Amino acid sequence: MAHVIGIDVGGSTTKIVGLRDGTLSPPMMAGAADPVTSLFGAFGKYVYDNGILLSDIDRVMLTGVGSSGIDSPIYGLPTSKADEFRADALGARRMSGLERLVVVSMGTGTSLVRCEGDSIGHIGGIGMGGGTLQGLARLLLGTSDIARVVELAATGDISRINLQIGDISTTHLEGLPLHVTASLFGKARQGGASERDIAKGLIVMVLETIGSCAVLSQSAGGINDFVLIGNLTRLPECRMVFPMMEDLYGVRFHIPEHAEFCTAIGAALQG
Repeated sequence: MAHVIGIDVGGSTTKIVGLRDGTLSPPMMAGAADPVTSLFGAFGKYVYDNGILLSDIDRVMLTGVGSSGIDSPIYGLPTSKADEFRADALGARRMSGLERLVVVSMGTGTSLVRCEGDSIGHIGGIGMGGGTLQGLARLLLGTSDIARVVELAATGDISRINLQIGDISTTHLEGLPLHVTASLFGKARQGGASERDIAKGLIVMVLETIGSCAVLSQSAGGINDFVLIGNLTRLPECRMVFPMMEDLYGVRFHIPEHAEFCTAIGAALQG
């Protein structure tokens, strides 16, 4: 059985996976200065590392913003473009095992895709994501290196940044426990926050905003399962923010295996 290669070409990273007879090969991520260099470098390394011959590849499926300018076959192989939103849904559905879900694709910004079996549709998005985190970190912390921001945030104190319900009320409001955020960065105006606190606040702000947007998109939609995909799923703060939001909203957030590769997986599935 021949391989189908799925490649998600982003602005700074390329993610690549292979499917053979329905079985997923180990995914791989590569970074480069430009999408074309990233794509060809990742492809070459992937087939070499996995012992795949070009003659064994049936089709290459491209998706992602970086693939828009690539119009020629990859190494002479049959090459097609995969719809990115459909790739998000197919990959998230495959890796989560859910049939009825909203895919929350957390990239530079965030897109939302509703999936009910084979009925798939893009329902909107928000300009909040990894690009926001990098930009604000550059302005406030002097770095756009996400790894450095994560390192700082590991010992940050969110209570020095966010104003919580407990800071403005001695009793919880209906449906709002005292630990719930009343105002993102609302306490920072008092001063005294360290760089580590600011780093924690930036990450939590991005994740909480994305989570709230996702839930509110389904206020009348009836779907309670949200599958998180994309690079931001690797942030340690996901394990703090999303369980808290599950309790607050009565929904379920899922981060499947290989969450950052789900779009590439979905592209391969389209092939």
